[in-house]
Amino acid sequence: MIKYIKYLPFFLLAFLFLNGCSSQLESKVIFKNIAAGSLRINFRGEEVIVPAGKTVTVGAIQNGLYSYSTTYEIPVGAASSSASGAVSGDITINAGTKILIIYSSTYLNGVYELFATMSSSDDLSVNSTTSP
Repeated sequence: MIKYIKYLPFFLLAFLFLNGCSSQLESKVIFKNIAAGSLRINFRGEEVIVPAGKTVTVGAIQNGLYSYSTTYEIPVGAASSSASGAVSGDITINAGTKILIIYSSTYLNGVYELFATMSSSDDLSVNSTTSP
């Protein structure tokens, strides 16, 4: 019996290590809003609400091609607005892909402008993973 107790710490560590490792890499899309107003993003058939100054992460995304589009609030008193950059498009998700979309804005002379940039953790030299 004492002989088996001697090996108990080894078996416990091996058990914890093997159970703690996932066989799949988690993919996620991160929406970061540093724009003046809230955003509503239509992604995977769901509405993702990102308040001004906040970040929302959508995780556990299966491999595939997904589209998204962005609707945004404009400040009271704005005469017009426009959006440019990666405010809508397609995203290809592979195992372990991490996508970051950052929204920013300007408000000048009554014109509100929303900008979006996107980056991916995937190697873009092999195959393009995003197309805004």
